[in-house]
Amino acid sequence: MLAFRTRNTAKIYCLIVIGVALASCAFHAPNKYHDANTDFSTLHNIAVLPFTNLTEDQLAAERVRNTFMTALLSTGVVYVIPAGEVARAISRAEIQNPTAPSTDDIAKIAAILKADAIITGVLREYGAVRSGTTTANVISVSMEMIEKETRKIVWSANTTQGGISIWDRLFGGGGRPMNDVTEAAVNDLIKKLLR
Repeated sequence: MLAFRTRNTAKIYCLIVIGVALASCAFHAPNKYHDANTDFSTLHNIAVLPFTNLTEDQLAAERVRNTFMTALLSTGVVYVIPAGEVARAISRAEIQNPTAPSTDDIAKIAAILKADAIITGVLREYGAVRSGTTTANVISVSMEMIEKETRKIVWSANTTQGGISIWDRLFGGGGRPMNDVTEAAVNDLIKKLLR
């Protein structure tokens, strides 16, 4: 009788664990948004504003922004307005905080640059993370695209790349180089933008 109860209790615990695992998968938050009413084929000229930098590396946001701009331009799908032109437009429009522009700021910059959309970004993590004796590089970034005419967000996505893998924990090695992790994050975001 005791063995019967033990087996049933074990089965119940297994079902609970499986249920919790399935529930956590079912309610996983999406990491991208596309506005279904926007025709992305009409967005040809894109301006990428300076990113908000929440990391300790003061130059990290500009590195990630430049890598993103180059990769997006290399797709041949859109024209990415050069960073110097964007900086001049920000100055000319007298934008106080270009990393977190208001909808009016977006309209001013888009009008000056003749941009169809503006992309903003937030860099949350960039650099080495440590767990015990293991260290690896990680990047976490999110971006959104605001359409010029409607001034609403038509695309938003986030990604986290790198970090300490099970292989790093078992065998050491220190993870992938920061450039590789950054390129992986940028490519993931572009894939989410272009679907």
